[in-house]
Amino acid sequence: MATWLITIGVFVVMLFFFNMLMGYRKGNISLELDGRYTNLTDQANAVTDELKKQGKTAEYKGDGQYLVDGRSYVVLKRQVSMGGVPLERTVLVPQKK
Repeated sequence: MATWLITIGVFVVMLFFFNMLMGYRKGNISLELDGRYTNLTDQANAVTDELKKQGKTAEYKGDGQYLVDGRSYVVLKRQVSMGGVPLERTVLVPQKK
């Protein structure tokens, strides 16, 4: 019985950390872009275009910083292997004032 509780506890903790890694937090903007970008300018254009498709006003300020709907964000790139296939996710995290 105790081993089942420990197993469930470990699973919940792993799920929590996976969600944090993938950017699922209140206030974050998570995007899955169509391509993989090694050039920061190309990634910035793709992020800005995707945000505009979602109906947001977006502007790239440089150095990984964006202005989205009047709020400042900084970009984080996450790469996670899902079943052997790498998944690239772009996460915009609000900057603290």
